[in-house]
Amino acid sequence: MITDTRHTASAPPVEETRHEEELARGLVAADEEAFAAIYRRWGSLVHTMATRLLGDTHEAEDVTQQVFLGAWHGRAGFRPERGPLGAWLVGITRRKIVDALAARTRRLTLADSAAHDAGPPRHDEEAPDRVLDRVLIIDALAGLPHHQREVLCMAFYEDLTQAQIAERTGMPLGTVKSHSRRGLHRLRQVIEQVPAHGANP
Repeated sequence: MITDTRHTASAPPVEETRHEEELARGLVAADEEAFAAIYRRWGSLVHTMATRLLGDTHEAEDVTQQVFLGAWHGRAGFRPERGPLGAWLVGITRRKIVDALAARTRRLTLADSAAHDAGPPRHDEEAPDRVLDRVLIIDALAGLPHHQREVLCMAFYEDLTQAQIAERTGMPLGTVKSHSRRGLHRLRQVIEQVPAHGANP
């Protein structure tokens, strides 16, 4: 009885591995049914990863679609000897999330620049200082730990309250407040280190 129980317990992982290998072969062979099964099996994982890191459901849906489109079009590049299919999909997901974050940063920078350009005219000598301030703040944000940067970007660019940020990210409200406080402290340090405008070098 003990021997049979151990054999039964070890069977599911073996069957799971075989099934994953079959799906991988189906993907490489452009089998649409296998691809549909792949989406059913890993689609929710990909979407969860994207939602957690991007904090936006709509962006996560776009990334999920891009991941599976990329997997389908790039199926010839899958190499089973380098790792299982699931790990390959997770790798694609991470790259697509990085691309989405980079695109978001570009959009925010362009929007900020456009808003500044559309504003009332200022003295010419102020423009370089304002540009410098924005660059320094963006650079300082980029240097923060991920969660601090995420919280401050939502507060600065999306005008969300700490409670709304907690609801969107799933973080406890106290954690959001902690990330916000530490991030702002770091930004304040960076800003205070900048020489006063017009000061001699």
